[in-house]
Amino acid sequence: MATEPAGTPAPRRNSLSKEMVLRAAVALADEAGTGAPSMRKLAERLGVEAMSLYHHFRNKDLILDGMVDLVFSEIELPSDDVEWRIAMRRRAVSTRGTLRRHPWAISLMDSRANPGQATLRHHDAVIGCLRSGGFSIAGAAHAVSVLDSYIYGFTLQELSLPFTSTDGVEDVAGSILERMPRDELPHLTEMIVHRALKPGYTYTAEFEVGLDLILDGLHRQRETWR
Repeated sequence: MATEPAGTPAPRRNSLSKEMVLRAAVALADEAGTGAPSMRKLAERLGVEAMSLYHHFRNKDLILDGMVDLVFSEIELPSDDVEWRIAMRRRAVSTRGTLRRHPWAISLMDSRANPGQATLRHHDAVIGCLRSGGFSIAGAAHAVSVLDSYIYGFTLQELSLPFTSTDGVEDVAGSILERMPRDELPHLTEMIVHRALKPGYTYTAEFEVGLDLILDGLHRQRETWR
């Protein structure tokens, strides 16, 4: 009688679940840095035939919908139990952390025409928190737009930078400083010397500075939006 090879057996078709497929798809996307993997690669990762995936997802778009929904489920939902600025700050920090783990998702987060339950629940909680905090529905729309634009934009820029640490900032900034004509670029020189090259400077700290400026501005304006 033939024996099974050592190791974890590949899942059979009827043992697959939608969550298993989506988590495998997200893992592959994280590794590749792109969106939904091909059905063939996804099937290989799961140890099944590609046709098995179509029992759960009719097409690749539905997988993308599910992947985005899974990413949204990782973001901390704002709570009505805390002041809205604190809740929005926590949500912003959580969103940025999630997008850094899944950079491929930035361009897809709000692009899906068929959002899943986690996505809808997330947006509902954000709007509800703002409404409880005294925002009109128009004000809540303004707040969501400016906050998400900042979070997504900052994270995208952050992921595109040619450094990831304090040492990286010093190396890149120092190299630029050596090559550029300081007399012709006095303001950039000042920024590099007195900011970027200062001990302990990290670009990532700029995120929360900008976030607090936005939250303070929203606080001042919310009573004017009716």
